[in-house]
Amino acid sequence: MSDVKNSTTRDIDLQIVRRVVAGDLRAFEELMRHHNRRLYRLARATLRNDADAEDALQEAYLQAFRTLGQFRGDAALGTWLARLVLNECLGRLRRDARRQGRMPILSVCLDEDLMFADMDATCFHSCCAPDQEASRAEFRRLLERKLDSLPIAFRTVFVLRTVEEMSIEETAQMLGIAEATVRSRHFRARVLLRASLAEDLEQSGAGLFEFGGKGCDRIVAAVLARLDISNSGMDRSRGGDQAYLSNWYAVTNHSQRFRPH
Repeated sequence: MSDVKNSTTRDIDLQIVRRVVAGDLRAFEELMRHHNRRLYRLARATLRNDADAEDALQEAYLQAFRTLGQFRGDAALGTWLARLVLNECLGRLRRDARRQGRMPILSVCLDEDLMFADMDATCFHSCCAPDQEASRAEFRRLLERKLDSLPIAFRTVFVLRTVEEMSIEETAQMLGIAEATVRSRHFRARVLLRASLAEDLEQSGAGLFEFGGKGCDRIVAAVLARLDISNSGMDRSRGGDQAYLSNWYAVTNHSQRFRPH
């Protein structure tokens, strides 16, 4: 059953990719809307800042648009996109670390000595428990602050496993780490969070870093705008779209803006 599901997913992924490469801009918009929430949550868990996460997601989508013709379906499209997002986020963290004279984070797969390198101990221990009469939204904000205080290796695994409800296998593939590492990091993240939040963790975890509606529309609109495609441009003929994309690829392939990190 799992093999059949994976085969069907790969077929759908390849169909979408072929449509985008052929010049179907609506397919690229569908792709963004389908993956927006999961990829935003991954970026937000990595960068700990809403605006930075949106910027990184936009850059990753632009990189995806430019290189989508290289996608061969060896991994799921969502996994391929997630790696682009992680590369963009980690590149930003490296640049910030160099500017501040700190040790750069080389990958999400950190060794044990570096596991706690970006732990914000003050934030993790100083937040008070939510008032009994506080709204669920207020508690989610508190939980987000607690999660932000965890090391990056724990944050990313926790968000993918608990918030996005991905399997151990899917999480391992997306982050490029062993399944045993996913289990241990997820367990340790939950222990740390429970030490501060107790049983309330499970009740509000599903609403973390919510990203839909206006947020989803904002990402899609920003990416399409940066591709210089107006709403009316979405009604171009197929041939017009292909000509436009050919010109766009020719320009961007020589642009320094899209150099891989």
